[in-house]
Amino acid sequence: MKTTQTSYPRSRIKILLLEGISDSAVAELRAGGYTEIERINGAMSEADLVKAVRGVHLLGIRSKTQITSKVIEAADRLLAIGAFCIGVNQIDLTAATKKGVAVFNAPYSNTRSVAELIIGLSVMLIRKIAEKNDAAHRGEWRKEAKGSFELRGKTLGIIGYGAIGAHLAELGLALGMTVLVADPHKRVTRPMVQQVQFADLLAKSDFVVCLAIANEQTENLMNAEAFAQMKPSAYFINLSRGNLVDEAALARALDEKRISGAALDVGRAQDQMPSLALARRADVIATPHTAGLTPEAAEHQAFDTVNQVKDLIAGRMPPGAANPEAARRLNRLKRS
Repeated sequence: MKTTQTSYPRSRIKILLLEGISDSAVAELRAGGYTEIERINGAMSEADLVKAVRGVHLLGIRSKTQITSKVIEAADRLLAIGAFCIGVNQIDLTAATKKGVAVFNAPYSNTRSVAELIIGLSVMLIRKIAEKNDAAHRGEWRKEAKGSFELRGKTLGIIGYGAIGAHLAELGLALGMTVLVADPHKRVTRPMVQQVQFADLLAKSDFVVCLAIANEQTENLMNAEAFAQMKPSAYFINLSRGNLVDEAALARALDEKRISGAALDVGRAQDQMPSLALARRADVIATPHTAGLTPEAAEHQAFDTVNQVKDLIAGRMPPGAANPEAARRLNRLKRS
């Protein structure tokens, strides 16, 4: 007798959400008929996650949770991992793909939040806001224009022209900045945005913003040689991944006044702060990986990621699929 292929019953799909995934995501899932939902505020260690992932069909995480090959191997029913963030480098994609676990993220959900913070950090750096604020807290009233400038007329150099880089370019142009982009994998077609070589960007930019993808080729991309090519009056901003930056080289560049300051949202290790030697400096602004953490971004992440869950269950390719081959194998879920 021929059987008819059907979707897996939504009420039997077990979902585990970590790291305080928003209420909106849970509400949206429940509205879609998914009732077996467990939500945990924090991340889990590998050992705890190995236990928790058993029996789970869909796993939702942010950037702090590390999905290792051991976790993938322990997952006996896992169909997909949804990353409620931009990156997926916290997930062992090779292990997930080998086991047929689809991985997807929300690559456009917090582009506005990240781009806005970069502009804010640029203003704070070039106006010496952090130093003047610290002085005010000590009772010193530093009312002076020396060393403070406007963004208009300055050159914004963007390393990596993904969704955030493209949005940042728009904001930079709106503020009257010259915008340069270095990205060997993208062709820039936006009028007024100039695509240049990496070395040219370093030499010409007043702000060097690192938004590159983290991989073996980009590790320590910003090293002693790179900082030496920047203008002494320039500032460095990293809102990508910490391992793109040689922190010791950055500290030396600041010590030797080869650059004027820096802003860092990440450290060498995922979701850890930069070294204290950098974070405590008056010429460095350190934020705790909060570039994309706004209520608006959380809402966008919730809807984007949940809609991709729905796409996957319905047999459609999620637009944020990081391993499309695994998503294709899950093209249609069968009743067990």
